Amino acid sequence: MGILNVTPDSFSDGGAYADPGRAVAAAQGMAAEGAAIVDVGGESTRPGAAPLPSDLETARVAPVLEALSRDAAGLPASIDTRSAAVAQVALDAGAVLVNDVSAGADPGMFPLVADRGAGICLMHMQGEPATMQDDPRYGDVVSEVAAFLEARMRAAVEMGVAEHAIILDPGIGFGKTAEHNVALMRGLGTIVALGRPVLVGVSRKGIIGDITGREVGDRLAGSIGAALAAVEAGAAVLRVHDVRETVDALKAFTEMRGSGA
Repeated sequence: MGILNVTPDSFSDGGAYADPGRAVAAAQGMAAEGAAIVDVGGESTRPGAAPLPSDLETARVAPVLEALSRDAAGLPASIDTRSAAVAQVALDAGAVLVNDVSAGADPGMFPLVADRGAGICLMHMQGEPATMQDDPRYGDVVSEVAAFLEARMRAAVEMGVAEHAIILDPGIGFGKTAEHNVALMRGLGTIVALGRPVLVGVSRKGIIGDITGREVGDRLAGSIGAALAAVEAGAAVLRVHDVRETVDALKAFTEMRGSGA
């Protein structure tokens, strides 16, 4: 999953793809490099980010999704949003998946996804982006995140979402300390055991900086190392900024390991 942020303030690439033409070109480049889907986001959910009005979020993503549907035919798109109103516009514009970091907190999200027959990725986050890193605490982060995701999956199914359309995301960096993030990566098998594909998004995140001591623009090697660890633990989807490099690493990893990933 290639990351395509159409925001001015995302932690890594804010402002890079606000123009629909540049966004389409970037998406086409990701597809050529091996991305299976491009994830379009109009609201930054970096630590400390304030909520964005849905009309402004819609104004950012709709032109990009419409351009992708028109000019990048065949490339599936997902919408990274917590808002059912934004998701509705995105699905109308051709998105096939809702990547919801709030796991359906908007009461309109699950009915919308069920009605449209779309996919949804449910992510764990402790708190809200604006406050999630203030003082995150867990008794057992792996079991608590797994229990939350299982509960949200069941809630989605009860609202009519097809279970086979659900992806789960432990939410690396969302209301977690460095120790929590490492524990989740090491315990990823517990999330995988819930029976749905697991998405891991660790590309360029703070945990990579904590481990390597590198700034955001110099975290490629660390991000790839974490991605390979996620795949080894059973992750099915990697959400990344650097598609070509990650795809190459996965090809080499799979070939050298001698079994399918």
